[in-house]
Amino acid sequence: MSEISSYLRSLERSRDSMRPEHRPRVFALRGRDWDLLEGVFAPLHAGTTEIVLDLLGLFDAGAAGRGGSFLEMGCGTGVVAVTAALAGYEEVVATDINAQAVANAALNARRHGVDDRVLTVHSDLFRELPAGQRFDTIVWSSPYVRAPEGYRFGVDLERAYVDPGYAAHRRYLAEAPHRVTDGGRALLHFSSRGDMEGLHRIADETGRRLEVHRKHAVLDRGEVIEHYLIGILPGESA
Repeated sequence: MSEISSYLRSLERSRDSMRPEHRPRVFALRGRDWDLLEGVFAPLHAGTTEIVLDLLGLFDAGAAGRGGSFLEMGCGTGVVAVTAALAGYEEVVATDINAQAVANAALNARRHGVDDRVLTVHSDLFRELPAGQRFDTIVWSSPYVRAPEGYRFGVDLERAYVDPGYAAHRRYLAEAPHRVTDGGRALLHFSSRGDMEGLHRIADETGRRLEVHRKHAVLDRGEVIEHYLIGILPGESA
């Protein structure tokens, strides 16, 4: 599929997700109830939130009690961040460029009794985080479909579906490895719907090396889609 066709389809999905039938005030996912506010990415409509939970192993045996610090970029409803806290991460930060998503994540942290360990921050990637703050795990479930450079978002929700010119991906790859603790991991959830060749090219240009940790294939509307959990590492010359 061409870049143009792919991004137009993703924008159509973002519009479809705004329909009332796809936006219950409260939804159930993995045995828990979650609040969903208007204008926030709807996990049940897209299905990628559950995929990220599985790729991260947050429901694997032994996940509970792992400890450490966890940063989720683009937290949306906060399902991943809250689940990380429930699995034992001691310090969890959830950020989103969409202010309504930040409020949504805080709401779900309170719903599940982990608001003492989950800090929500309105931020464009790392911009509003303290410069010296480091995390044991950083993960971003990215808007892996590339939109044309210069595309202007109509509503905030579109930011969860496409990234114009992969500008946000470039920033994330460049900065994420600087934000992990010694032995920590900077992770990216990506998909075969994205431009993997372009992502590797950006990695080379920013002095990074990409390593696929886990894969998960799903059948989506008759099409087999591969989802990847990618580690972002310093390149050989970095």
